[in-house]
Amino acid sequence: MMSIRHKGISMQKTVMAVVLAWAIVPAWSQAPSPQPAHKSVQAHAAASGKSDSKVQGKTHLSQAPHPTVHKAQAKASTQAVKATMAPLRKPVLPAALAAMPISKSHLSIDELAIAEHVHKGHLPCELGATVRVEADADQPGYFDVRGKGFHYHMHPVSTSTGAIRLEDKRAGAVWLQLANKSMLMDQVKGRRIADECAHPEQMAFAQDMKNNPPPKLFDTTGMGR
Repeated sequence: MMSIRHKGISMQKTVMAVVLAWAIVPAWSQAPSPQPAHKSVQAHAAASGKSDSKVQGKTHLSQAPHPTVHKAQAKASTQAVKATMAPLRKPVLPAALAAMPISKSHLSIDELAIAEHVHKGHLPCELGATVRVEADADQPGYFDVRGKGFHYHMHPVSTSTGAIRLEDKRAGAVWLQLANKSMLMDQVKGRRIADECAHPEQMAFAQDMKNNPPPKLFDTTGMGR
């Protein structure tokens, strides 16, 4: 009797164990399987990285200058460089040369030196005529020689005798200045327009020649005897 009762209790325990096993297995199979911690962290980082790159890309595109703006800035920079370099391309002259008037005809150094010795002003001549000699302010070395019925624009010409000579080649007029007098000649018509014209310095020289005549080249005393 004792063995039969003991076997019945063991059978009951076995049935209870099987029932509990069948109840636990479905619940365990439906539960979510846990993932490793490091895999979830990597997935989150990858997702956040993609979103950040998208935001940065949009920000970069929004901040990038429009092609039209870029061309305008490049054009402005080029114009600024040209404006800066423009003054350097132009020749720079000293102030003295820049202020000097430009002459229509370039005179030589010798001719400009002759111009420094030309008598200027109002010169009385014979027979009541007068000649006025004035330097041309716009053309260094040139002179305006005028009087009643004439006006010439003259420049100095070198001579072998040392006399001061001014010419107006277009009109064919010549102004000849000697130590004691000056004269104006019309070479076209072959006549003198004014003669015995004298500046105060020439008058003083002529008077000195009268008071102190130069020695004669030939002694004519006793000739013809």
